[in-house]
Amino acid sequence: QLVESGGRSVEAGGSLRLSCTASGRVYSSSVMAWFRQGPGKEREFVALIRWHSASELLADSVKGRFAISKDKAKNEVYLQMNGLKAEDTAVYYCAKGSQYSTRDWEYTTWGQGTQVTVAS
Repeated sequence: QLVESGGRSVEAGGSLRLSCTASGRVYSSSVMAWFRQGPGKEREFVALIRWHSASELLADSVKGRFAISKDKAKNEVYLQMNGLKAEDTAVYYCAKGSQYSTRDWEYTTWGQGTQVTVAS
């Protein structure tokens, strides 16, 4: 089970840090990712990180503004979001899978999502 937190309303240019807490064991082969779905849009990839290494990947739309990190001792993954824009408004989902992939269907476990609203 994955539980996201940290979403709220923020003004453009502001920052937020989202957290994702995984209950149960996260295997070393796991990949943790963030996806988002904006109003009227399809779900899109944001960032991923391998559980056993520092390997990570960010979507072009968030490079230079967002960062993904993890705390293995806490079984948590974070998404630090800086320089937020109105187009970042979305429900943000945490996901766990075993493939180093930007495709949502390759992730088998999902959180319930947390709403981020950026006011312009």
